Amino acid sequence: MKSAFIKVNNIQLHYVEEGTGELVILLHGFPEFWYGWRNQIPFLAKKYRVVAPDMRGYNLSDKPANVSDYNMNLLAKDIAELIKALGEERAIVVGHDWGAAVAWAVAALHPEVVKKLAILNVPHPSEMKRALMSLNFAQLKKSWYIFFFQLPFLPEGIVGTERFFKRTFEGMSMNKNAFNEEDVKKYVEAYQQPGTVKATIAYYRAAFREVFSSKAKIHYPKIKAPVLMLWGEHDKALGKELTYNTKNYCENECEIIYDSTSGHFIQHDNPELVNRSLLHFFSA
Repeated sequence: MKSAFIKVNNIQLHYVEEGTGELVILLHGFPEFWYGWRNQIPFLAKKYRVVAPDMRGYNLSDKPANVSDYNMNLLAKDIAELIKALGEERAIVVGHDWGAAVAWAVAALHPEVVKKLAILNVPHPSEMKRALMSLNFAQLKKSWYIFFFQLPFLPEGIVGTERFFKRTFEGMSMNKNAFNEEDVKKYVEAYQQPGTVKATIAYYRAAFREVFSSKAKIHYPKIKAPVLMLWGEHDKALGKELTYNTKNYCENECEIIYDSTSGHFIQHDNPELVNRSLLHFFSA
């Protein structure tokens, strides 16, 4: 597996790469880094050129200092420019958690670079915003951590510790063998990179400002690329009902596969289903 750095959108991103063929971009979420795709990279690389970047702020990628450096327009532009910088016009884009939110934005705001879009356990941004703004109390209760991350200083003292990762993965995973001690050590090491904890929390702070601010509203055109959504039904952070209107945001094909054995970390809980479904979607 190749590890490298690349300059995009005035920052430097770190990424890992394996395989040859059509380009597939894997975008991780919080609280992970490229390693969150460890069960998918070698499998997909048998037929595709797989690139899994550390998103800005994470692990070995650059970590801009301001909350405004993590707004969605910039995050989406990172990935659009990454695809071009890797020498391709278009790519298949896959995202989980925050990576899925960014993937939605890339497909909406830069449709020319996305051939297909696969989303794991994150609703369309407009649907998430609607749930928060309309006082969906079930979702607001699940989203308590978003409000916690708005507090100054306190979240920085908790995120990134061994205890934090163990509680997060044990609490939100259905497959209790999905994460082992060695995995947790790798996550702790990644979050010990200077500035990582503050930067990863900045994603939530920037999003909160975007959702509740009267300025800088992002308009999401309908997704032109074919869409596959994979959803672990035991997600403790996001309600299944947030997926029901997904097809309204898509111009073309949109398939949703629900998995009753998985939670939020579906790619870890049921990697066989995820790998099989992604490969079928890519080749269809």
